[in-house]
Amino acid sequence: MEFVFSPTGFYVALTAIDRNLLQRCLADEPGAWRDFVDRFISLFVHVIHHTANVRSVPLSQHDVDDLCAEVFLVLLANDYRVLRQFRGNSSLATYLTVVARRIVVREVDRRRKAEALGHVAAHHTSGGSGGTAVVDSQLRVDDHEEVQSLLKELPPSDAEVVRQFHLEGKSYREISSELGIPENSIGPLLTRAREKLRVRGV
Repeated sequence: MEFVFSPTGFYVALTAIDRNLLQRCLADEPGAWRDFVDRFISLFVHVIHHTANVRSVPLSQHDVDDLCAEVFLVLLANDYRVLRQFRGNSSLATYLTVVARRIVVREVDRRRKAEALGHVAAHHTSGGSGGTAVVDSQLRVDDHEEVQSLLKELPPSDAEVVRQFHLEGKSYREISSELGIPENSIGPLLTRAREKLRVRGV
C-alpha cells in the first residue's frame, strides 16, 4: 500500500500512481481491478469500522466483508460510473472515502431499521456461524450452468474461488483456509463475478 496518514488522519495518495490505476480500470485492462482492490481495500475497511463505531453499531468480520463487497459493487456498477465521475479535484483516496462512507451509512442504517422491524436476524457476534451461513446462502447464485460458463472467463485463481463458493457451497473462511488467501479479499472478488452475471441478466 502506498498510503501514508496525514496529521488529520486522512489518507494521502500518490497521485500519479492513482491516476494510472484509475485509467487502467476504466479501460478494463487485465489485472487492473485486482490492483485497485489491493490498493484500496484497507481504506474501505477503515471507513467501515469508523462509520460503524460512530453509530455504535457492532460488526462481525462477515459484516465488514459484506459491506466492503457492497462498496466494490457500487464502484463496478454501470461501467464504473462512480469512478468515471471523479474529476481529480481531490486525491482519489479522499473521493473514495466520501463515496464509501455514504454507502456504508446507507447500508448500516438500512440493516438497523430492518432488524428493528424484525425482518432480519442480527448477527453481530464474531463467533456466530449461523448468521454467516444465512448470509452466504443469500449471496450464492443458484444457476450453476451460468456459473460454469462464467468460470471460463475468469483467471484460474478467481475461478477457483467462485467455484468453491457458488458450486461447492463453501464459506469465506473455508475458502480462505484452503486457498491461502485473505478472507476479506473474497467478498470483492465474488462481487466482481456477481456483477458479470448481473450484466448477463441473471
